[in-house]
Amino acid sequence: MKPYVKIASKKDPNVTLKVIQGHFATPHSHVTCYFDVTTMKTRISEAQGVAEMLSLRYSSSTPVDTIVCLNGTEVIGTFLAQSLTRTGVISYNAHKTIYVVTPEYTAYDQIIFRDNMQMAIRRKHVLILTDSITTGIAVSTAIECLKYYQAEITGVSAIFSVAKNVAGLDINSAFTPSDVPEYASYKHTNCPLCKNGTPLDALINNYGYSEL
Repeated sequence: MKPYVKIASKKDPNVTLKVIQGHFATPHSHVTCYFDVTTMKTRISEAQGVAEMLSLRYSSSTPVDTIVCLNGTEVIGTFLAQSLTRTGVISYNAHKTIYVVTPEYTAYDQIIFRDNMQMAIRRKHVLILTDSITTGIAVSTAIECLKYYQAEITGVSAIFSVAKNVAGLDINSAFTPSDVPEYASYKHTNCPLCKNGTPLDALINNYGYSEL
């Protein structure tokens, strides 16, 4: 991988984002930065730090029964559930606690929940947590699928987000493009780097970084 720089959050300087600059292809766009959030997802101290930051956006009047963790954000989701519980966020579950779950994906990137997991989703107040949002397509698909189970989406949180809202919901993110001025996102068919002949450095997706 190319070398990265660390960018501290303006909200909490102890939470830092690792940024690699270049020319990268995602499933939905071309971007000029890759955000390596591996340690945020797996290292307890970093996961707890970003979770605490994200929890500040939600008041005790925001109902959360379940946190649905996309793209490997389960560790962050666990700390987020703990933080929300401490601040008095309402849970309507019978056990007065917050579920933290990960969906199963179909071949068409739609999410499903098996019969034994639907008790955490069906007719519940759901908070969606993901690593990054650029076009919002993946989160929109998740929202559509969750509504199939009659879930009520009460929030969307991400480590980094370009979009400010999706499906009528404001996105709560630890980092935005204002924190990373070098960041830009383009449609595959309208990428100025491609038009200038700049080769791709890597393919990036939910699983990580693959150099070409």
